[in-house]
Amino acid sequence: MKKWLSVIILALLVFSLAACGQKDKNTSEGKKESTTNEVFKIGAIPDQNAADLDKGMTAVAKYLSEKTGMKVEFVPSVDYAALVTGFQRGEIHMAWFGGLTSVQARNLVPDAESIVQRPRDAEFHSVFITQSSENITKLEDLKGKSFTFGSESSTSGHLMPRYFLTEAGIDANTDFDGKPNFSGSHDTTYKLIESGAFKAGALNEAVWEAAVKEGKVDTNKVKVFYTTPSYYDYNWTINSNVEEVFGKGSKQKVKDALLSITGEQKEIADLFQTDSFVETNNDNYKKIEQVAKELQIIK
Repeated sequence: MKKWLSVIILALLVFSLAACGQKDKNTSEGKKESTTNEVFKIGAIPDQNAADLDKGMTAVAKYLSEKTGMKVEFVPSVDYAALVTGFQRGEIHMAWFGGLTSVQARNLVPDAESIVQRPRDAEFHSVFITQSSENITKLEDLKGKSFTFGSESSTSGHLMPRYFLTEAGIDANTDFDGKPNFSGSHDTTYKLIESGAFKAGALNEAVWEAAVKEGKVDTNKVKVFYTTPSYYDYNWTINSNVEEVFGKGSKQKVKDALLSITGEQKEIADLFQTDSFVETNNDNYKKIEQVAKELQIIK
């Protein structure tokens, strides 16, 4: 009896050692395993329809999880400022910012990096729209008209439109019919023009194009009358605490995963209106920072 018991114990020991060896082998061969229980939290400026944003960003989180082996979660933000604050506190590890909010975030977290953008973000535009019945064909025609921007912290919905208005000799604080409105998001902007609440407004070119393509805006009532020159805009900015929390090499791992996205990831492609991402860097947004300082939007 003792002999058989010894044999059983020995067999269990051998099995246990073999299992451990196999686990070590899997790890050494590059099997993606999370080295921490921390959740990698991503965010995005709430610049469009909340349901569409949640769907697309949840798909990004799932994709990053699969590619990196990390636990990734999308955390919605109530407004632009809340996302910047969450990033500053280290609670958001990576965010899809506009050019302005990325500059604001990096000013608060100096070692943060803008790492990835869409190809179109290197030459982005804002569009100025008006009611089709209005005789508005150029920026100068906006004097005396009611006007709405998007969010105050929006690059394409406020900062750059205000800059190009200034270049055209229009002071947004004094030359409109009343103070300019701030709609809060690009989709709300075109709806306000469509409803007749305001005579004109400015918004993100990509959101406008998607709204037209999907029939979300009545182009019999609303038209584009001016498209701005190009500028750098949206980007993925990664926090300076990522390597400390998730381990050495985690920043590059996330960057590589973003750069591997293609049109096959349909929910992601639909949200971002792109089938690829490209590298970017902090220097590309110096013009945005300069304009923001000139307009006294940031110090």
